[in-house]
Amino acid sequence: MAAARGEVALEEMPLTPRIVHRLAAALTAVALACGVTRAAETPNAAATAVRAVLAAQVEAWNRGDLEGYMGGYWKSPDLVFFSNGQETRGWQATLDRYRTRYQAAGKQMGKLDFPAMDVVTLGPDAALARGRWRLKMPDGKELTGMTTVVLRKRPEGWRIVHDHSSSDVG
Repeated sequence: MAAARGEVALEEMPLTPRIVHRLAAALTAVALACGVTRAAETPNAAATAVRAVLAAQVEAWNRGDLEGYMGGYWKSPDLVFFSNGQETRGWQATLDRYRTRYQAAGKQMGKLDFPAMDVVTLGPDAALARGRWRLKMPDGKELTGMTTVVLRKRPEGWRIVHDHSSSDVG
């Protein structure tokens, strides 16, 4: 049925490819303007996911599983690790550094924890964790220090892409 004053009723309007394309473009523009580009994690969900990565690292370290610990890091040659004035680049080089320092002959890994750690969500796919680390060694010695890690949400999950850790000077 035709509408009054020369208007065309929707049921009479032919859906040509051109009209469908323009309609899709208009709906996309509205969605973008409203911020509906993708379902992002809430800051609390991101912080919870980051804390889960750090907790899994602690569990792996404490059972002597260095490769499991490294699972929290981005497995890329672009991973950056700064510690006590030294720079290490790449996942494999970082694993090798940990092995030399904590699993070589006469070395021990100890028991790791993060007694104070803040997580700050920087965006839907970036977060920063900062705080203290502590290693309790079997001989009773305790090593402590500060750390700041930057995590990115990767296809495989949240991963550390940059680690800057230092030991307390005793």
